[in-house]
Amino acid sequence: MTSNNIREKTVALIDELKATCQSAGLGNDGNEFKIITQVFLYKFLNDKFGYTLKNKDTRYKAQFKNAKDWESEYAKLSEDEQKRVCRVMGADCPNLYSRHLITQLWNQQSKGDFDVIFDSTMKDIAAENMEIFSTLTVANTKIPIFEALTQYVTDDSQRANFARALVDKLTKFSFEEAFSEHYDFFANIFEYLIQDYNTAGGGKYAEYYTPHAIATIMARLLVGDDSDLHNIECYDPSAGTGTLLMALAHQIGEDRCTIFSQDISQRSNKMLKLNLILNNLVSSLDHAIQGDTLVNPYHKSDDGKELRQFDFVVSNPPFKMDFSDTREKIAAMPARFWAGVPNVPKTKKEGMAIYTCFIQHVINSIKDTGKGAIVIPTGFITAKSGIENKILHKIVDDKIVWGVVSMPSNVFANTGTNVSVLFFDKSKTADKVILVDASKLGEEYKDSNGLKKRRLTNEEIEKIVKTFRNKEAVEDFSVAVTYEQIKEKGYVLSAGQYFDIKIEYVDISEDEFNAQMKTDTEELKAMFAESRKLEEEIQKQLAGLQFVGAENDFCG
Repeated sequence: MTSNNIREKTVALIDELKATCQSAGLGNDGNEFKIITQVFLYKFLNDKFGYTLKNKDTRYKAQFKNAKDWESEYAKLSEDEQKRVCRVMGADCPNLYSRHLITQLWNQQSKGDFDVIFDSTMKDIAAENMEIFSTLTVANTKIPIFEALTQYVTDDSQRANFARALVDKLTKFSFEEAFSEHYDFFANIFEYLIQDYNTAGGGKYAEYYTPHAIATIMARLLVGDDSDLHNIECYDPSAGTGTLLMALAHQIGEDRCTIFSQDISQRSNKMLKLNLILNNLVSSLDHAIQGDTLVNPYHKSDDGKELRQFDFVVSNPPFKMDFSDTREKIAAMPARFWAGVPNVPKTKKEGMAIYTCFIQHVINSIKDTGKGAIVIPTGFITAKSGIENKILHKIVDDKIVWGVVSMPSNVFANTGTNVSVLFFDKSKTADKVILVDASKLGEEYKDSNGLKKRRLTNEEIEKIVKTFRNKEAVEDFSVAVTYEQIKEKGYVLSAGQYFDIKIEYVDISEDEFNAQMKTDTEELKAMFAESRKLEEEIQKQLAGLQFVGAENDFCG
């Protein structure tokens, strides 16, 4: 089976699961994403277990490698034998017993209480794998990998049929062919899987999904092509669905890094969990925390008094939102938020610039030898006052800022705000800052809602990465400037502010000059005449209105 065939079959599975939810009245329901993502993950783990069983170098390998039906062969083992198998499968593979497998569910579909059997199976898998395949809240409450799903069908009589329909969809193909594809395959599939759910409706900070192209640019510029990296720690304080972290881990090497994250959204946490498992980062599930990063940051230093610092920090935070209910708690931590915290406006509370708090948190979380990047509204890089300007002064004066890439408009699914990516390097070894204006790049397309968006092509991604790495000055595209030059420009980080102004000189004869002057003079006279004519017409209309008004006053 080719990569394209696997993708087509995987996309077909996702579409069929969504169709099943729609048929049960759950289309666009707030709980649909739980069903889709958890059933998809159940299928993935079932197939991964079988793949590992047949290919991992254990004494059980020969028994299952050539088995016509590995699930039936596995079911012949006693429960004690199955436990022994699970113990040697490795930490990134779930503990599954024969009662958990898809074929066992399939064989029980005729039972009237199949919805109860289905939900019990999901909860049992979660309980058996709670130690490794769970995430935490800031209060250290464990969030299981699966939960009961048929409860979301309001008509009790239809729940068993709904469960049957879900299981029926899972038998069409196997993921086993896809396991050798790794990141490039699953990043694409994950994006398709959640495309209907990465909106602002799922939680306080919402799901600020970052386009794959931007995530790739950030990862490549932060990590470079250094293949000799080991024990690297990566962090995202507003992780959302984990796109930035997955790109970073892939650039470093999934087996050479540990992922740390936090996000307030329950929905994001479930999708992040799925993303980590799909990308062989199961060992990082323990560090995927659900909770408010600004109020209660979970990842701390060993003594618990300071923020933990990381080799690489990335973030695509919400830009503006109402956080007035927690504003005072955040403002009571001036050491963390050294540039300040936005005040609560008398009107339009949702306009509070929360991203400025995340910029400060990101900087605080980078090791002295580390690097970071954060997505920001482009207006930040030319700010002349307020918290934004204080941050600009800090990152320039301390030589922390490393570069800026301004992106095309409409590259994000859920915001039309122009965005830039701000890069930091705490090592302070750079002598110049590279500013890239990529706002004119990108090809236009229509998203699933028919809205016009832009996306960067592979060639444009390469152009941005190459220019930034080499600190090249490219006409109307990029410039490399010193920190002193930035200070002279009033701490502005917009590339366009440093481009040379070009005056084009053209050699013409005296006759050509006189002819051009005559033409220009005639055009100006015509424009003035048209302007006077329009002004006279407006005056007549105003006089008419005044007359009618006076007449009405007299009649009144």
